[in-house]
Amino acid sequence: MTAEEGSLSAAARALGLTQPTLSRQVAGLEEALGVTLFERTSRALLLTQSGLELLAHFRMMGDAANNISLAATGQSQAVTGHVLISATDLMATHFLPPVLKTLRTTAPDLQIEIIATNEVSDLRRREADIAIRHGRPKDETLFAKRLRDTKAHLFASKEYLDDVGRPRSLADLEQLTFVGFDHPEQRLGLMSSRGVTLTTANFNFSTSNATLTLELVRQGFGIGILPVDVGTAYPELENPTSTFEPINIETWLVTHRELKTNLRIRVVFDLLAEAIG
Repeated sequence: MTAEEGSLSAAARALGLTQPTLSRQVAGLEEALGVTLFERTSRALLLTQSGLELLAHFRMMGDAANNISLAATGQSQAVTGHVLISATDLMATHFLPPVLKTLRTTAPDLQIEIIATNEVSDLRRREADIAIRHGRPKDETLFAKRLRDTKAHLFASKEYLDDVGRPRSLADLEQLTFVGFDHPEQRLGLMSSRGVTLTTANFNFSTSNATLTLELVRQGFGIGILPVDVGTAYPELENPTSTFEPINIETWLVTHRELKTNLRIRVVFDLLAEAIG
């Protein structure tokens, strides 16, 4: 983890340890092996040649430990304990709470932790027990179930459209302001494929947080792309044009194959599949 993160502080945060504790563990490992694994610089830790040669072996040991943990967890048949769910910030905010209400009734002894992130959690390294993703996983060690697809469309506040005027054609959109898109330049092709030619100058406000995107759209900062289920839930928002081709969004429920045999994981997995699917 220290090698992957590049610094003790970043690795300590990822592992849930304090930096001094991790520093002592690294120093102890170097002493036990009789080699220097890292070169300390003012900004980062760099692997030495010895560290590079041993890194693959350490990763194999880490994967083996994860597999043992997964296999042991998979044997548990108690509907109690901790379940970690990873979902995008918008999914976690707008779709999970009703499901969790049902779960609280059917399995009140479970402790549910939610990671609201747009980054893909590594299930093999136990960063989550269950993940809700918008793309099919490529890892064959994972168990994935496709849930219902949804659509995303353009939404803007009525206040914003009253101010700038409602577009009469797709070309009119090119004169308006957009919000969202963590890296707008990476999304221009998507808009162009739907007949809307934009530039980065159309995006005065950008964020990788979809929940913040929603709030910016609601407060009249411009037009955003939102899931239809979300956008239509707010009466102050409207679709500025019906001629824009909707964007299809896949939804996948993913867990590790070993964890699918664990009763508490299966209960949560099946409930999510039923509620969202």
